Amino acid sequence: MDRDGLSVMPETAPAEPAARRRGTFRALGSRPFRLYFAGQVASASGTFLQQTAIGWLVLQLTHSASALGLVLAAGGIPSLLLGPWGGALADRIDLRRLLLATQAAYAVCAGLLWALAASGHASVAAIVAINVVAGLVSIPDSPARQAFVSALVPPDDLASAVSLNGVVVNGARVIGPALAGALIVTVGTTPCFAVNAISYLAVIVALLFVRPRSAGRRPAGRAGVGAALTYARGRQQLWLPLTMMALVGLFAFNFAVVLPVLADRTLHGGGGTYSLLSTMLSIGSVAGSLAVGLVRHPRRPYLVAAAAAFGVGLALTAVAPGVVVACASLLVTGVAAFSFVTLCSTTLQLHSSSEFRGRVMALWVFVYLGTTPIGSVLTGWIVSAGGPRAALWVGAAACLVAALVAGRVHTPPHPDAAYADLPR
Repeated sequence: MDRDGLSVMPETAPAEPAARRRGTFRALGSRPFRLYFAGQVASASGTFLQQTAIGWLVLQLTHSASALGLVLAAGGIPSLLLGPWGGALADRIDLRRLLLATQAAYAVCAGLLWALAASGHASVAAIVAINVVAGLVSIPDSPARQAFVSALVPPDDLASAVSLNGVVVNGARVIGPALAGALIVTVGTTPCFAVNAISYLAVIVALLFVRPRSAGRRPAGRAGVGAALTYARGRQQLWLPLTMMALVGLFAFNFAVVLPVLADRTLHGGGGTYSLLSTMLSIGSVAGSLAVGLVRHPRRPYLVAAAAAFGVGLALTAVAPGVVVACASLLVTGVAAFSFVTLCSTTLQLHSSSEFRGRVMALWVFVYLGTTPIGSVLTGWIVSAGGPRAALWVGAAACLVAALVAGRVHTPPHPDAAYADLPR
């Protein structure tokens, strides 16, 4: 039964038992996940395509970098202020229906942006307003998408599913801007918004046909953020990855601030150097997301190893004498960084009950993305005072501290001992 008391059609038996499937792509053995995954591939690419087009359009309208910064920051403000409360909504509403509503809302926002651009009425104020509305939609959407994955695959395949989602996002970071560049050069920015609006139809159609393996029940008792914090605080498998991500997110995940300065002032390159460094980091992130798909149980030692490797990668980048070594170290950094992110996300989903999963994942989105504005400011100060190498050393230290903290925490010897009520 789903959260509203309606029957949910169970997934038909797969051709091969989940216990026998191996490899990074084993989650694709689940038909619900295959449908959802296909929709996400189209939608994620469209999202990054639109972000790139917005940046170019704003620069064309204003010729101001500060105006561009305002537009980009506007969409993140709602999540920064209200993000944790989105999980409470996700825990109260059927996830599939909630996602249908949020994807439709995103499509309307993209369609409105396309209409304004096509009619010549696009302005910075209008773009900011649309970004704020999209940011409000993301408050329940982000935790709902995170929690929904666990209803599409058995627990043994969850790491694979989360890793494949990571591959989609990180791959879209490369594909979306590349496609946007081709469209902007040939037909301008306006069609980019139309393409993004249409891309949401892929997710909506997929969701209409998806029948989750199970659906969580409505939470009993308190349903607020305070209850979720209390719930997470009493479980090492929850508070540990959240704490690690908060620390690492503040000081280590600030590549957008560090890499441009590293490429320009330290390595004495230009835009091409910055693009190359970013590309190597993106390639590593895809590889790291795929690697975690091989893991069935994200145990604590894996978190320790990933955080430590992340710190080592940042340290190697900090001492890189030239572009070639920096590219190699950023490739390693990308692998470790996004292995760490995927392991944390998988751990949280495996060890949170359906009553709290939406709120727990909302906390995750908050510490992962909500630390970005604060971390960017702190990193900017560090870069201004000591240069990009100093900022990389601070990030490396934060990762190693997180690894040390995790190394001193005692969790059950095997994840099965603390599994929540995920269907098996």
